[in-house]
Amino acid sequence: MRIGQLARSVGVDTQTVRFYEREGLLPPPDRQDNGYRVYTERHVERLAFIRRCRILELSLAEIHELQRYQTAPHQPCRAINILLDDHIAHVRSQITDLQVLEKQ
Repeated sequence: MRIGQLARSVGVDTQTVRFYEREGLLPPPDRQDNGYRVYTERHVERLAFIRRCRILELSLAEIHELQRYQTAPHQPCRAINILLDDHIAHVRSQITDLQVLEKQ
């Protein structure tokens, strides 16, 4: 599939796909003889994962770390558990701040 099809399938802009490629979050696609990028289902899955992470406000560095563990799942989970626990604590803090703002 081409970049437009990939972007539409996940609900992002083509520039977003290019950005994630530059950042190393998406593996580089193969290219056709005419230079067009050719994406696979693996790219769709990876881009959907990135999108879900961004919706949850995970940073690009956090996403990189999660992807590193996805590609080598035999690693101890302690670092990932800490990363996610820290992020959850941050989200809880935001919820508390928003509740205070709502009461004001």
